[in-house]
Formats: sequence, structure tokens, C-alpha cells
Amino acid sequence: MPTCGTVMDSRSVKERVRQLAEQAAIDHGVELVHAEVAGPDNRPVVRVFIDKSGGVTHQDCSEVSEQLGTVLDVEDFIHAAYTLEVSSPGLERGLYRRADYERFAGSAATIKSRDPVNGQRNFRGRIIGIDDDHVIFDDQTNGRVRVPIDGIVKANLEVDVEMEFRLAKERQELDRHLMKNKRR
Repeated sequence: MPTCGTVMDSRSVKERVRQLAEQAAIDHGVELVHAEVAGPDNRPVVRVFIDKSGGVTHQDCSEVSEQLGTVLDVEDFIHAAYTLEVSSPGLERGLYRRADYERFAGSAATIKSRDPVNGQRNFRGRIIGIDDDHVIFDDQTNGRVRVPIDGIVKANLEVDVEMEFRLAKERQELDRHLMKNKRR
């Protein structure tokens, strides 16, 4: 039985979604952090994470969602009812590209590698930077390690709660000092 149109394999679908999400992000002045297609073939979920300096707003998410949803419906290459989710990457944002590790050098993070590095696959510590095709990482357990970028299965920033509390306390003390001096 002949069919009209072309059926895309899942890799092609994911790449096309990424391309369309990238264009929608550019059109609305935000950065595409990541796009993925997950879930079962008969009910996929298209997840798009966007960001911008100062953080994204509900309006940013809504505008990108509206444009992307319209284009996905017109192109109709996802051959099932899908759910589209557009959101901020959150505080513990995923790290997906080399540029992410460069941008967040000095930040606390967790990394999971496909293959062991010095006998270890899960790392928690601080991103030092990039050297060739490796993330240089200061791991809490093994110290400085070199993790191949193409061997990273999952990586996320990690909120340093102690540092956040320390910074909040410093801001609070500064505010008190400024208010005290203002009254004089």
C-alpha cells in the first residue's frame, strides 16, 4: 500500500525538532539550551529548554511554544499526537555542549560518564574548564580529572546551597549597613 510523504526515523525527527526550536529561540531573542523528543512513539513529548540573560519569562516560553507548535503542526513530521513543553532549564540546568562547560567554568556540577575515568563514572565537584576534547573537573572524591566530552552521558549544574546562603547573608548585611548609613 503506497504512502504519501516521507517517514522520518527518530534521529531525523529529533534533529528537525532541534533545528526548528533553534530558529524559534533566535526569533524570540532567547538561547536554545536543549531540545529533545522523549516518550513512546505513539505519544511523544517534545521538550525544549530556553534561557536568556536575567532568566526567561512565562511570556518567552509561551511565544516560543506558539511558534514552534505551529511549525511542527504545519510540517507534520511527528506522526502521532505529541505534547510540547517549553521551559527554563532550571537552577540545575543540563550541560549539553562544549560551550556550556566553558561558560560555566568555576560552577558546581555533576557529571556521569559512559566509561569509567580513573575507575569512576559519577563525579560531583567543580568545572575547571576545557582542554582539547575533555572537561577538566575538580571531583570531590578523586581530585582533578579529565572527562572526555563525547563520553559524557549526563551533566548538570548543581546548586551550591551553602554558597547561596552565604551570599544571601552578605547581601542582607550590606542592606542593613546601607539602611543604617541612610538614616544618618
